[in-house]
Amino acid sequence: MGKISNCEYCANYTYDEDYECYICEVNLDEDEMAHFISGNFRQCPYFQMGDEYKIVRKQM
Repeated sequence: MGKISNCEYCANYTYDEDYECYICEVNLDEDEMAHFISGNFRQCPYFQMGDEYKIVRKQM
């Protein structure tokens, strides 16, 4: 079973200021992109839990 994911928590899901929206930074193939756009990308093999405090811990 693949990783169950929520894009909002993924480290690869970032805000693009040029397009003024959130995008997935992973280079998805055509089928994966179709699932992503349709909202059916629940078992994403690229999901990485975003860690907002990672930089802070490095500074300590």
